[in-house]
Amino acid sequence: MILPRFLLKLFLVLLAVFFLSGCDAKEIQEREKLTIGVVSYGEETISLQKYERFKDYIAARTQSIVELEPAYNELQAIEQIQRQRWDIVFAPPGLAAIAIADSLYVPLYAMESISSRQRSLIIVRDEQPIKKMNDLANKKVALGEMGSAAGYYVPLYDLYGLTLAQIRFAPTPKAVLQLVSEGSVDAGALSELDFERYYREFNTTKFRILQTSRWIPAGLVLLGPNIERNRQQQIQIAMNEAPGDIIADAGYVPTASIPKYEQFVKLVQKVKPLEKRVRQTPVVLLPVNK
Repeated sequence: MILPRFLLKLFLVLLAVFFLSGCDAKEIQEREKLTIGVVSYGEETISLQKYERFKDYIAARTQSIVELEPAYNELQAIEQIQRQRWDIVFAPPGLAAIAIADSLYVPLYAMESISSRQRSLIIVRDEQPIKKMNDLANKKVALGEMGSAAGYYVPLYDLYGLTLAQIRFAPTPKAVLQLVSEGSVDAGALSELDFERYYREFNTTKFRILQTSRWIPAGLVLLGPNIERNRQQQIQIAMNEAPGDIIADAGYVPTASIPKYEQFVKLVQKVKPLEKRVRQTPVVLLPVNK
C-alpha cells in the first residue's frame, strides 16, 4: 500500500503544479497590451533610454504588457496613428492635430520637451535675391515630411497661393538645411528650435530667415481610442503619480493646461487638400477642384 499512496501524492503534486502553471500562463495571456509610440529622427538608443523607465513603470502600475515603439519619421508615425496601433503617444504638434481630428485620440498632457513657443521658419541662403514670400514663386522649396507641424503644415499654409517649381521632402530638419546649403533648393522650412540647433554645423553657409510663422502649440501625450474608460483612468492616475524623474525623462507636465488645438487643427485641415499636389511639378498650392 506504500507505493500506491506515494504515487497518489506524487500525482496530486504534479496536478497542482500543472494547474498553477496553467493559471499563470492564462493570467499572462490575458494581461492587456499597451504600445507606447514616440517619434525619433533615427536616434533609436536615445529614445529607448529616455522612455524605458516610463515603460516599466506603466507596466507595473497597470499590470500590462507594455511595448515601446519608436517611429523614425512622421510618415511612420502617421501610419501607426491612422491604424490606431499606438495606445499612448508622445506626439509633436502636427501628429497631435492629425490624431485628434482624424483618429479620435484623446489629449492627456502637454509635452514639456516640445516647446510651447515653437515657430516655423522659412530659410534661404543670405546671398539669394529672395526678399519676400512671393519671390519663392517658381522656386524649389524643401519641406519636412508629412505630419511635421513646423516643417510641413505651417509652411504649406504660409506658401498658400504660390506656384513652386518643386517641393523636395527631407527626412530630418538637418537634411532641410543641407539641401538649402548645397543649393539643391532655394528655401527650406524647419522649426526655430531645430534651426538654432543645427545651423552652426554649416559654417560655410550664411542663412537668412525669410519668414517666421505664428506660434505652434505644444506637443501632447495622447491616449488611443481603443482604451476603455476605466483603463484610461488607471493610466492617467499612474502618470499623475509617477516619480518626478520618470516624468522628466518622458517629458510631460501633469500640472500644465492642455493647449487649445482648435485653430491649429483648422490650419491642418485647410492644408490637407493641397497634399494631392505637393509631389507634382510644378506645385500649384491652390485648392484642388472637386
